[in-house]
Amino acid sequence: MRKRDALRFIALSAVTAGTAGLLAACSEQRLQFQSVDITGADYAKDFALPDQHGQTRRLQDFRGKVVVLFFGYTQCPDVCPTSMLELAEVKKQLGADGDKLQGLFVTVDPERDTPEVLKAYMANFDPAFLALRASTPEQLAAMAKDFKVYYKKVEGQAPGNYTMDHAAASYVYDTQGRLRLYSRYGSGPEALGSDIKLLLRQAS
Repeated sequence: MRKRDALRFIALSAVTAGTAGLLAACSEQRLQFQSVDITGADYAKDFALPDQHGQTRRLQDFRGKVVVLFFGYTQCPDVCPTSMLELAEVKKQLGADGDKLQGLFVTVDPERDTPEVLKAYMANFDPAFLALRASTPEQLAAMAKDFKVYYKKVEGQAPGNYTMDHAAASYVYDTQGRLRLYSRYGSGPEALGSDIKLLLRQAS
């Protein structure tokens, strides 16, 4: 092989190796997530709902923060309070970066979850967490469809008594408002906290 060809071969090999290294690094980075990576998903991109204080909120309001959004209702006996308590625990684990986490709770039971009820409920977890409430059943149904979230009213034995079946997972958005992760219920605060730390590092 001539010297010029040899140098060209070495240069090409270096570029190829560098590209492979970058791809491997990206793959390793993706594998660090404990939650399901849904980066690039073409749904659950935004919303416009009033919070418990009456202020209409959109994803863009939280730019610069990692957003964790959960659907539930205040009379949920276990899944909802557990999820919110774990999210509050994650915020504590983040220390100084705790202010870069925004928890959002979307009620699937706006009939009973009035703004006053939601204010009292959210006070149990973290004062900065917000509850979102659809103004009409149609608005809630449209958001649930867009976010691919299941919910259903289940009538009880007594008149007016009912529970709500609903999906038990959280959506996680990065600091640019892009949907990145699907966090299953039961994953625990350590796994979610690890994912959030990774998203914050990527943003820095």
